[in-house]
Amino acid sequence: MKKHLGYIELILIALFISVVSQIIAKIVYKEEPTSYLEVALQSAGNSRIELEKVLRYYKENSSDSLKYKAVCFLIENMPFYAYSDGEQLENYKSYYTCLKKSPKTPQQVADSVKEAYGSMKKLDKKRDILEVDSAYLCHNIDWAFKVWQEQPWGKNISFETFCEYLLPYRIGDEPLSYWRETYYEKYNSLLDSLRMSDSLDIEDPVVAANYLISKLPDKNYYYTSVTPYPFGHIGPEYVQYLSGTCREVTDFGVYLFRALGIPCAIDFVPVRSYVNAGHFWLTTWNKYGEEYMTDFPQKLRPVRKNWWYRWNDSSKVYRYTFSVNRKLYEQMAKYGEDIYPFWRLPKFMDVTYGYGYNFKKELVIPLEKLYKTKRIGKIAYLCVSDRDRWTPIDWTEYDASRLSFQYIRNGSFMRVATYENGTLCFLTDPFYVDKQSNEICYYSSGKEKEDVILYAKCDIGRENAFRNRMIGGVFEGSNHPDFFEKDTLFIIQGRPNRLNTTVKSWSDKEYRYLRYFGPPKSACNIAEVAFYGENDTVALSGEIIGTPGCYQHDGTHEYTNVFDGKTWTSFDYFKHTGGWAGLDLGRKVRVDRIVYTPRNRDNYVRPDDVYELFYCDKDWKSAGKIKATADSLVFQGIPVNTVLLLRNHTRGLDERIFIYENGVQLWK
Repeated sequence: MKKHLGYIELILIALFISVVSQIIAKIVYKEEPTSYLEVALQSAGNSRIELEKVLRYYKENSSDSLKYKAVCFLIENMPFYAYSDGEQLENYKSYYTCLKKSPKTPQQVADSVKEAYGSMKKLDKKRDILEVDSAYLCHNIDWAFKVWQEQPWGKNISFETFCEYLLPYRIGDEPLSYWRETYYEKYNSLLDSLRMSDSLDIEDPVVAANYLISKLPDKNYYYTSVTPYPFGHIGPEYVQYLSGTCREVTDFGVYLFRALGIPCAIDFVPVRSYVNAGHFWLTTWNKYGEEYMTDFPQKLRPVRKNWWYRWNDSSKVYRYTFSVNRKLYEQMAKYGEDIYPFWRLPKFMDVTYGYGYNFKKELVIPLEKLYKTKRIGKIAYLCVSDRDRWTPIDWTEYDASRLSFQYIRNGSFMRVATYENGTLCFLTDPFYVDKQSNEICYYSSGKEKEDVILYAKCDIGRENAFRNRMIGGVFEGSNHPDFFEKDTLFIIQGRPNRLNTTVKSWSDKEYRYLRYFGPPKSACNIAEVAFYGENDTVALSGEIIGTPGCYQHDGTHEYTNVFDGKTWTSFDYFKHTGGWAGLDLGRKVRVDRIVYTPRNRDNYVRPDDVYELFYCDKDWKSAGKIKATADSLVFQGIPVNTVLLLRNHTRGLDERIFIYENGVQLWK
């Protein structure tokens, strides 16, 4: 399936590049003085008649001069949009209608959809410039103008903003549909009380946006990255179910806002510094032009007061536009070389500066840090890590006398490369720009070696919320089933840093009933507990007891998970406080020691799994494979001051590069 999708994508990219090249040849190199509009019409084939019909309609009506400019804007950029279509594709999208109401897991729902409709067949590939007819285009333009002009906040929206962030008839590669009127009729009444308000600023688009969010009848969304097929944008019908990734939820916000006259954009990061994924969110502007953002459907907040502004977990931030970034394309095309795919059809703009809390206005790469091997590529790409891959997120001219990048957020591992023959050719070792000091630290493999002790393959710092919830947790023993009288066996006083933490019992008494009692506001988050008698090699067993009910309300995170022997399952009590899980041993036993595991995402070193350690010495090199016998691994003779990556060959996909300093794994 992935291979088939990749083939389709290659065809579409080639098609887009061909159209862009025609335009550049005609405009940049002036083979003939042809306008963007004319070039677009020339590529429309038989659909040219339909498009010209719309142009004449608005041009002949002097009162519709802005509408004529609007239709020109849409048509000029129409050649750069295409989509896949087919009945089976729509059948597969029923997946999103089932997620919230189904008791099955997302993977089970996805499997059911594939079983019901069979494997995906070859899809039709369609181009907007050949498909959009006069009725569809006029309907979109008239409705966009209607909401712009009728809503009280419309007076604070410029025509330029309107064209780019309110007028577009689509977001990305979703099938074409009549969505504006449908959304308007369904949601416009939610704003009735706002339009009548004498206390709220009804002329501010952000006020309208936040009011609309607050009135949505359903703001609960079901997050999952699992899909039965790599859809791309799924369209206005299915995003209303608020199921899927941040992309689907953000898309819903775009359709909703634009249908009601609120301009908005999708800002995104191609890759993040601590997870193997990008991120999308919604951005709009108040009446003064100040930017606001939201992980929809949360409340919009000023960008510079949002947590994302200070988080700095990606080096670059971009904003999707409907118009193709011709200036950017021309800048890169002049070098006459194959461009990295992300920039081949640039329908985005760099907005990093607006999100730059900790950033370098100019990131200069010292010439002495460049590899001695001269590359033929004329464009240098700044790359950030994604597992063992490096993903370009910015570019500049590769100049042997000076190499620099503009407006780079600190806090990510990066390196520089050219793109030659479809491959990244690296120019530097990995480096890290410190958030506080602004200093650049390079990680170059040297001759000095050390032994490393490893506990995880991915940043467990992301799981601090789980681990912190164990601080103050109490292990108790009692001879009463209600624990009316109990003794403390141990209190967790610090954050656990490994899969299995072993502690000695504080009590020398014998107990029939044992339990873990979660601290306040912890939801009794814990994955596993094992009690051992003196000299025992097998954990004590008995009837599992505890407080029933989990936050998920589906039985997946019940108290019984604490004693199932699986470190990757956990208890998540449905109340913040009062949860516990324990054992009725059926007899009195003295507990010698306790082994406990925090709730986790299964990124710790797990016994019996096979791991391989890689270190970066220009390219990734293997330090060998080890089968884990405990919750830690020891690799010997590893180069000091190098970037490392630990791969689990047995299970799991999450892995992130790290460094080893002072005996500790550090993910930055």
